[in-house]
Amino acid sequence: MREITRILCPVDFSDASAHAADQAIALAGWCSARITALHVFTPIFAPIPGLPSLEQRASDAELARVRDHVAECFAAAAAAHVRVDILVDVGQPARQILDRADSLSTDVIVMGTHGAGGFEHLVLGSVTEKVLRRARCAVLTVPPRAQATSTLPFTRLLCPVDFSDPSLAALQLARSLAAESASALTVLHVIEWPWHEPPAPIAAELPPAQAEALAEYRRYVERSALARLEELLPPTVADRPAPVPCLRHGKPYVEILRLAAEDRADLIVMGVHGRSGVDMTLFGSSTNQVVRQATCPVLTLRQ
Repeated sequence: MREITRILCPVDFSDASAHAADQAIALAGWCSARITALHVFTPIFAPIPGLPSLEQRASDAELARVRDHVAECFAAAAAAHVRVDILVDVGQPARQILDRADSLSTDVIVMGTHGAGGFEHLVLGSVTEKVLRRARCAVLTVPPRAQATSTLPFTRLLCPVDFSDPSLAALQLARSLAAESASALTVLHVIEWPWHEPPAPIAAELPPAQAEALAEYRRYVERSALARLEELLPPTVADRPAPVPCLRHGKPYVEILRLAAEDRADLIVMGVHGRSGVDMTLFGSSTNQVVRQATCPVLTLRQ
């Protein structure tokens, strides 16, 4: 079972990052993990050859003030018995976050997003975007508090699976989190047909043999998918909600977002197939759309 022991939570003192800090504390409480709270201080002057470096131009007094501000963001951690280390780096935010994540052997980076609606669904914030594309570890993206529909502590988890290795790894993590928090877990598989549903082909308009073959094929796909889902679910444990398999038809990201809204999911856990700086589609269209449009936190697990 995958374990989360170290969480990195970058904060920039915005409302989005304050909300992310709350989520990081909740996650750390579940997993008995330690948080590294990071602020990357960027002086307003760009590096100029021959002049002191950015690090040298940040005064001790400024860094001490920033450190105190970071500590304030995580004041609630003490009551939750969560340990927090505070770091203040100087430099470019995305680069420093990624470097710290690697050097600390981070299991999860928790970050706020800045998307809201319409065109802004395409904007997560340049720092979050870069970290999502390049991080080697899992990333928990948290929507702004004003758009969020989830609550703390989490009580309803949603894990979409397509039976790929990344999605099965995500399910393992989701099961672990659900067990730690006694949360309800829904495991979703979306069947995407070659046509958009709705509308599907109308059986009455097809030749009888073709209509029957199509209907039988649909039943076979549904039975097979549901059987695979049920095989993945752990035995029911007393006093804990039993994981629920769910089968839907349509475009995966549409159905994931629809079910998350219907069930008022507090957390979506998804596997991704990889991240790289040249992956301009943000590691897959379904994950891309879910991360940008979800009104609850989304935990993406890289395989």
